[in-house]
Amino acid sequence: MRKPRDIDTELKALQDRAKALKAKRIVQLGELIVATGADTLDPEVLAGVLLHGVAEAKVEPTREAWRIDGAAFFRRKARKSTGSAGGAGEQSAAIGDGPATR
Repeated sequence: MRKPRDIDTELKALQDRAKALKAKRIVQLGELIVATGADTLDPEVLAGVLLHGVAEAKVEPTREAWRIDGAAFFRRKARKSTGSAGGAGEQSAAIGDGPATR
């Protein structure tokens, strides 16, 4: 006879994992802001830039150009931190498609 599964415990574990992943994503976004130098902008300016970028990102050629610029940014950061374990470039590279510096 099979042992019954504890669905409530499994669900709680999945919810905890989802919460941890969301928190990690927020930390990575903050690291990305710092790595790009966007932390020097006023919050209102940064919000405006992001809102404008989201609107512009709907145009596929623009999105592709930004993706290429972002990938180049992460490659530069990874090269600069190759001697250190867990450098900022390596952590930010896990984010995937990030904003470009145009």
